[in-house]
Amino acid sequence: MTALILVIVAALAALAFAAFNFYGVKKMEEGTDVMSEIASAIRVGANAFITYEYKIIAIVVAIIAVLLIFMSWQSAVCFIIGVLMSAAAGWIGMKIATYANVRVSNRARVTKNIGETLKVAFRGGSVMGLCVGGFALFGLFLVYIIFGIGMGLMSVDAIMDGAIFTQCLSCYALGCSIVAMFNRVGGGIYTKAADMGADLVGKTEAHIPEDDPRNPATIADNVGDNVGDVAGLGSDLLESYVGAISSGIILACHLFLASLAGSGMVSDELLEKMFYYPLVFAACGLISCIIGIASVLFKKASDNPHKDLNFATMVSAGLTILCGFGATYLLFGDEMLSDAILEAGFACGYISPWIAASIGVVSGVVIGMIAEYYTSYDYKPTQLIAQASREGAALTITQGLAVGMKSCMAPLILLGIATYASYAVAGMFGISMAAIGMLSFVSTTVSVDTYGPISDNAGGIAEMSELEPEVREITDKLDSVGNTTAAIGKGFAIGSASLAALSLMVSYLYSFNEPGTELNLNFTDPLILSGALVGAALPYLFSGMLIEAVAKAARRMVEEVRRQFKEIPGILEGKAKPDYKTCIEISSQGALKEMRFPAILSIIFPLLAGFLFGPLFVGGVLIGATLSAIMLAIFTGNAGGAWDNGKKYIESGAIEGQKKGSPAHDAAVVGDTVGDPLKDTVGPSLDILIKIMSTVSLVAVAMFSRYNLLDFIMNLFQQ
Repeated sequence: MTALILVIVAALAALAFAAFNFYGVKKMEEGTDVMSEIASAIRVGANAFITYEYKIIAIVVAIIAVLLIFMSWQSAVCFIIGVLMSAAAGWIGMKIATYANVRVSNRARVTKNIGETLKVAFRGGSVMGLCVGGFALFGLFLVYIIFGIGMGLMSVDAIMDGAIFTQCLSCYALGCSIVAMFNRVGGGIYTKAADMGADLVGKTEAHIPEDDPRNPATIADNVGDNVGDVAGLGSDLLESYVGAISSGIILACHLFLASLAGSGMVSDELLEKMFYYPLVFAACGLISCIIGIASVLFKKASDNPHKDLNFATMVSAGLTILCGFGATYLLFGDEMLSDAILEAGFACGYISPWIAASIGVVSGVVIGMIAEYYTSYDYKPTQLIAQASREGAALTITQGLAVGMKSCMAPLILLGIATYASYAVAGMFGISMAAIGMLSFVSTTVSVDTYGPISDNAGGIAEMSELEPEVREITDKLDSVGNTTAAIGKGFAIGSASLAALSLMVSYLYSFNEPGTELNLNFTDPLILSGALVGAALPYLFSGMLIEAVAKAARRMVEEVRRQFKEIPGILEGKAKPDYKTCIEISSQGALKEMRFPAILSIIFPLLAGFLFGPLFVGGVLIGATLSAIMLAIFTGNAGGAWDNGKKYIESGAIEGQKKGSPAHDAAVVGDTVGDPLKDTVGPSLDILIKIMSTVSLVAVAMFSRYNLLDFIMNLFQQ
């Protein structure tokens, strides 16, 4: 119970700090009347989209909740709690982003100080980050208190009778996954349809600057940053966070059952501590994040945004490791547990799970650094793309593809090392702890990442408000750093998703094996191999559907922008005001229409596979899909980020004789446009795909084992 006190204190402290920052940002001045008007239009568009999207989510949630009641009413309630926690985090994060953007512009206008402006943007981003950690742990606390302790479902007897508590955790994670899928897919389609439409006509045809108020798609583009890169990102990493923690607890349960079946020595006391340890470590990480975020917000402003943001990340990660060690000692340091700890497979004694979690922390930081190397224009890969743009768009795209493909190797090697090392020190439980470790400082990671779209919006408002060039220089510098932090965030999201999906998959494999049986997926079994082949193809089908959805919506946007340039006299001369509302409607309708099938596919596919071919086939599907999606997500995310920053490298004047409007810049814009749906729609959505498939499979595995068409047919033949 003491452990849960730490969890609720951490969750409430994070939410209180988020509320403090929310109202602190909202109290700041918006600036001129023009700035307020533009910000209001962005806010109205974002609110309208997410409100309608949540109505669609509510329908899907109601259907799933009714189906879950047939498993147990507790599962349905936990599912709804997960939905509410994830939806609340996404909603609040999106709201503060639409308030913070104009205040960042105004702070730059008033102070002309990049450090002071950074603080406003980061303070706004911290609301999203703190809500991710706070709501996730608050929801898990409710599940523990109500269904674990309150109903006695976490007792040893209850676990042996059917492990209803672990089912509750799986359904809580599923609720978070549903919201994340719709937010990521819907937001991704929205933002890239608007962005591509604005760029293809505005930059390459009309040769007007980015975020120019004469471009009808500009407001829609800025709305998209909030619904896709803020609400979508927060829901995505909240889902990973919850999935990793849940998988650790579920694995602890199954390892205990396996030990009992083999007459092992895993004691009731050790089981209880393993149940609490993932939550406690996550709470230590959240407290560390509060300190890391505060260390930037309350220190003297500097003129180096990248250094300040990295400082917040390093403080959070370092304190997580230190605090985690203390929690590990308090939980597992008892000498009386030493024999049981060795029986549980902890090769390094009581510190084994801490070592595994620390491996995850370090891996998360290094994966971010790898993503930065391949996507920042401070390094050679992106510079080569910019240089290739002098020879035309074809070589821009070719060089970007090469960078994206090559960037897959290093993070996969690192993930492989982290997976094996964490397994070596703490077994399967170690793998789940590595995932938890990587996500333990997620609040800071999300805060740093959310700062990017807020700064991007601030630059757009400065451009549309025709503020002095010095203001735009400050927001452009923040936006440039934001592009790098976004690439780092995407790399982190992919890495954490892969470990979270792997730990969920391991929980799945234990769930359909009898206690005490060996975990074995033999790829010489044609059923498992067939599942792996189908699963490996699924991310490509899913990605193709998303790219096609973006292309359809972008095509309508391009037609509308061209129509307005042609039919509204004086629009390009600045004498007439564009029709922003129509472009917002096109993006909204396109996203809401096109997101449904890809989102529902990720839920339905593992269910169909399980009821048709059984749990072993689904196990193969999960392995194939996870391996394929990880590499495809890294490739699309890094290639898209490198194309984007290659364009910005040219705009910075780094290539002699090339600037905005030059042939090289036009080629770079084409590369950036090709990369937009890859880095902001496909890559992030693939993270969700593998996690939601693993979560759905984990929830439904008991039914797959009892009811599937393949077993029915085989039994008929045997009779």
